[in-house]
Amino acid sequence: MKLHWSHAVLHVRDLDAMIAFYRDVLGFQISDRGHIGGAQGLELAFLSQVGSDHHQLAFIPVRGAGGGRGALDHMAFRVASFADVTGLIARLRADGRATDLNPINHGNAWSIYFKDPEGNGLEVFCDTPWHVRQPQARPWDPAIDEAEMRRRTAEQFGAEPDFGPMEEFLTAQRRRHGD
Repeated sequence: MKLHWSHAVLHVRDLDAMIAFYRDVLGFQISDRGHIGGAQGLELAFLSQVGSDHHQLAFIPVRGAGGGRGALDHMAFRVASFADVTGLIARLRADGRATDLNPINHGNAWSIYFKDPEGNGLEVFCDTPWHVRQPQARPWDPAIDEAEMRRRTAEQFGAEPDFGPMEEFLTAQRRRHGD
């Protein structure tokens, strides 16, 4: 299993100001923005400069004016397959040093979130065949096989806005970014 760098999620104080800076100065574009847990939930913004990735950065406005919470929520790594994700979960459980194991289905990714021995947040995920407007987060059972996971993902997310083949989303994303 090879880990490929994917993205970072940052805690921010002012979501709109951070989006404006990364968009206007650094050339990022918003790829998704929405509330997790419904309209009253926490708003997240996803940004990218490349058409090959849904996002390279995500912002969560939870950082207080005086600092408090650190800036980094988690670092994320992509793996090639569902078997890589479930194999890692088994290794993490057997090893016992990682904590807070949390398998999450985003509709567009099957992830395991966890904390390393010093409490740093990590995500390891594989892509699904679909694009689903983000943010989305539903727990999943790592004991199921990939065919069942595909079936459940299509069932759970099929009615969501913009649900469709990931390749169609990436083609549109590449056009937007001039890739």
